[in-house]
Amino acid sequence: MVLSPISSHSAVVSDEENALIRLIDIQKTYQTPAGEFIALQDVNLQINRGEFISIIGKSGSGKTTLINLITGIDRPSAGEIYVNNVAVHSLKESDKAIWRGYHVGVVFQFFQLLPTLTVLENVLLPMSLCNVYSGQERQERAIQLLSLVGLEDQADKLPHLLSGGEQQKVAIARALANNPPIIATDEPTGNLDSRSAEVVMGLFSNLVDQGKTILMVTHDPDLSQRAQRQIKLADGKIITS
Repeated sequence: MVLSPISSHSAVVSDEENALIRLIDIQKTYQTPAGEFIALQDVNLQINRGEFISIIGKSGSGKTTLINLITGIDRPSAGEIYVNNVAVHSLKESDKAIWRGYHVGVVFQFFQLLPTLTVLENVLLPMSLCNVYSGQERQERAIQLLSLVGLEDQADKLPHLLSGGEQQKVAIARALANNPPIIATDEPTGNLDSRSAEVVMGLFSNLVDQGKTILMVTHDPDLSQRAQRQIKLADGKIITS
């Protein structure tokens, strides 16, 4: 099934077609009781389709802010962000939620699975919210994705009955539900043991082999080396990319 694109009036289309993601002169500031805090400044970045990118840096360097801007969770204070030729910085909030549902899968550090829904229902949810696939196709796709992460036999369980590693794999299956070109992850192995972390990293590598673009925030230098390219942030600026 072909997913409906965001209507052309809702965003300016970039004329750069080689990059899947482009950030141009990005600034992000927050107002705090202590005054203005600069989270990102002078950020220019290009990420191509099918890359596995690790985003590294000390706490407070701007890693999560960068991911939140690319995925449309947050909005830049200045600059332009193009993702798959859509100007994310100019989308209305209502359009942004729809766009994100089709184009970006987000895997959170603490999983954020809905506790009252079964594993299967958690994976079905993005398809229902974006109204993609028929009812039967959704069921089949959800089972297929759970099989991909080795959890088809856990489909009817509630999330709290699964281990941390298993919950993270369900979160990955959910992120893939609408077949987005981009998977963004924030410390995806931070709460996992080494064996579970290795399984998750293997899943990411397989997804890149299938053409997905992976953006992974991590504090772990060993994991960051598993990516094809490292983007290092310090004090809100990219110092290596």
